[in-house]
Amino acid sequence: ITLRYGKKVLFEEVTIKFTQGNCYGLIGANGSGKSTFLKILSGQMEANKGEVFIDKGKRLSFLKQDHFQYDQFTVLDTVMQGDETLYKIMKEKEEIYAKPEFTDEDGVKASKLEEEFAELNGWMAETDAATLLNDLGIEDVYHTKLMKDLDGSQKIKVLLAQALFRTPDILLLDEPTNHLDIKATRWLEEFLVNFENTIIVVSHDRYFLNKVCTYIADIDYGKINLYTGNYDFWYESSQLALKQMKEANKKKEERIKELQEFIQRFSANASKSKQATSRKKSLEKIVLDEIKPSTRKYPYIDFKPEKEIGKDVIKVNHLTKIIDGEKVLVDLSFIITNQDEIVLASDSELVKTTFLKILAGEMEPDSGEVIVGNTILRSYFSKDIVNTLDTDENLVEWLRNYSKDPDQTYLRGFLGRMLFSGEEALKKISVLSGGEKVRCAFSKMMLSGANVLFFDEPTNHLDMESITSLNNGMSNFKGVILFASRDHQLMQTVANRVFEFSNGKLADYQMTYDEYLDTKG
Repeated sequence: ITLRYGKKVLFEEVTIKFTQGNCYGLIGANGSGKSTFLKILSGQMEANKGEVFIDKGKRLSFLKQDHFQYDQFTVLDTVMQGDETLYKIMKEKEEIYAKPEFTDEDGVKASKLEEEFAELNGWMAETDAATLLNDLGIEDVYHTKLMKDLDGSQKIKVLLAQALFRTPDILLLDEPTNHLDIKATRWLEEFLVNFENTIIVVSHDRYFLNKVCTYIADIDYGKINLYTGNYDFWYESSQLALKQMKEANKKKEERIKELQEFIQRFSANASKSKQATSRKKSLEKIVLDEIKPSTRKYPYIDFKPEKEIGKDVIKVNHLTKIIDGEKVLVDLSFIITNQDEIVLASDSELVKTTFLKILAGEMEPDSGEVIVGNTILRSYFSKDIVNTLDTDENLVEWLRNYSKDPDQTYLRGFLGRMLFSGEEALKKISVLSGGEKVRCAFSKMMLSGANVLFFDEPTNHLDMESITSLNNGMSNFKGVILFASRDHQLMQTVANRVFEFSNGKLADYQMTYDEYLDTKG
């Protein structure tokens, strides 16, 4: 297939085959066409050139992105529409049986439909749909409600159940773990690991891709290359391949230089001219492999504390916070040491955000005290940062407000490492994308020199490359971190302590995130 938008080429003569029993992780830089490719496969879009072939009789299902499409349907009906053939038969049957006058012709048609319905095991359809919904955390009480009466996260689960309904032959999933809770995400991972047909999935969740994928399909330069293995295996092997190619080219360059020197020295020497001619022919045969650096760009994220963190970090006594009548935090007491990297676990976003804000000094508790050590310098990343950064200052002017060195060359160099090079450094903050604003916030945190960092959902709006860089920056940080995140790999590789909140109370687990999950069964 080939797809162009004006001069921009998304896909150029892409030929690829997806086989049964495999899960393909579709990856690529932002704007490379991952979601577009899934739309072409599902028939929602057409390529400029080329065809998509699906084996005869195979049923394709994809995760719908329009959360309002089914607002007038019940939850169960929405799920069962995942099998269009079965659902159509069900509705045709209902229409015939609802007729006030039932003719012989209706009887013949109803009989045929009943036969087809039985062949598709239709009598189990509602039970199968209900089981999927319950597994994803949508309880029985919601099954007969209209979709419009559900909240956003519940709708996402229903649409996911629709995509999974009746085990399709080909399953297309675009960011299926977005806004799923831990329990639903873990269930989905296990479901896909045991899925015996074909899966093609786009996700920014590296842990998820590592868990479920047998192949990685990498979009770069308008092509799609297949790599055996999961995301980590792709990352390591692609870095190794690039290194080997560079080393092979270096050897070729040395050989070329050696031959060129020989030709220069001896081409005028009669006794050596034959050898020189031979060397010249050898030189002409050496072709350097073209190294195309990946279009992916990784920002340089490195949080360096200005001063060493002391023994006393934060001590909290009897902390309580009530918001709009809700007891968010109730009588919490604990000590944070200079060895702690703490991740927060709670079903409530409000609880995690409130907790981080109070400890970061951004919000006052109703009662209790937060005692901060003398050596502590705090820096806070808000999950609402994208909405609050709306100044008309350009990047250099804005960053100068937080830098001890006001020199433009220094600030531009700093911004360059954060992927704002050249004229991009003069963009107004207000026109930046969500991901760009988040990188700005990280720049401010890096310049702060803080030794205690607070992050509230820092991977929101980020591409895979920025998430990887942030993960490295947080893992290498020589201070204390408290953070809330949905990124499993970030939580597992950074945290050594888990704070779990339930009904305003705190349970303290001195362990890694995976060890914490194991205690939950």
